[in-house]
Amino acid sequence: MRMFSGFGGKPRHERLKRMKSSGNYAGGVFQNPVETVLSFPFFKVMRKLWEKDSARTPRAPVPVLKPDPTFIESCPGITVTWLGHSSYLLGIEGKSVLVDPVFSQRVSPFRGMGAKQFPFSATIGVEDLPRIDVVLLTHDHYDHLDFETICKLRDRVPEFIMPLGVGAHLEAWGIDAKKITELDWWEQTGLLSGLNIQAVPARHFSGRGLFNRFSTLWAAFVIQTPRYSLFCGGDSGYFSGFAEIGRRLGPFDLAILECGQYSSYWPAIHMSPEETVQACIDLGANVLLPVHWAKFRLSIHPWKEPVERLLAEAERQNVSVVTPRIGETFSLAGALPRTPWWNFE
Repeated sequence: MRMFSGFGGKPRHERLKRMKSSGNYAGGVFQNPVETVLSFPFFKVMRKLWEKDSARTPRAPVPVLKPDPTFIESCPGITVTWLGHSSYLLGIEGKSVLVDPVFSQRVSPFRGMGAKQFPFSATIGVEDLPRIDVVLLTHDHYDHLDFETICKLRDRVPEFIMPLGVGAHLEAWGIDAKKITELDWWEQTGLLSGLNIQAVPARHFSGRGLFNRFSTLWAAFVIQTPRYSLFCGGDSGYFSGFAEIGRRLGPFDLAILECGQYSSYWPAIHMSPEETVQACIDLGANVLLPVHWAKFRLSIHPWKEPVERLLAEAERQNVSVVTPRIGETFSLAGALPRTPWWNFE
């Protein structure tokens, strides 16, 4: 079952019609906001990924805190709980928003293949979370959209928001179409009272197979309330769109941006740590939370290099960075976590 269900579904009928009407759709696929070349020496990269290098994985279990649902629900204002890689839970003035939840051991459609989670000192799963009001999905890659996790959330979550086309996967996995909202870039929804959620451009790609790249849209999200503004980035290469988003929708109280799984082989679709800092500056964000690292090895850099390079650049650029442990909850109104917890080895 897992071998085939994890691939997802194909957009049909009304969904396909809406996708084709998007200004970002041409030639049967979605287009990046700027010219983006997606090509690398596949076999050479695969050999490098398989090379043994002790620096690429932690030598001891990554320290993890179990989330405290009662504490999360009782905190006012804005709270953030990083759940590893690009999964995180936002508490926003009484609303609970779960972004790109992935709790499977592997990011793959197959049980015995694909990148495996680093050893953790404790497990985190759907059962450890408080009530969820909405799930946000930035795109359909396996490390952001996980079949098993979505199935566990199917009856617990009333609303799912995602870019155009991604809903076909969820419907194939049994999610009621009435729960699914798809957005094009710059479209917004006030689905949750007091919370405006808007999809914004990113420079990346999509696809859950070898032959369906760019078949669904990818995006970042801006979440705004009368008092707060958050930028929730998915995967993206650096591009001028960050500055445009900052001009149109910023400044932001917090920017959550990818930091990790970069490589000189694919510089257009993932940012270097230094580019992540610059993106935060472009957005006009007060605080930066780097994610997309510390859980899976999807590139060839040392496992803790992303955060170390980012902090060095952030100090040079005078950018405020938070570094919570996986599973740790912090409030934007309280003391911000800045402990170098990754030096546990």
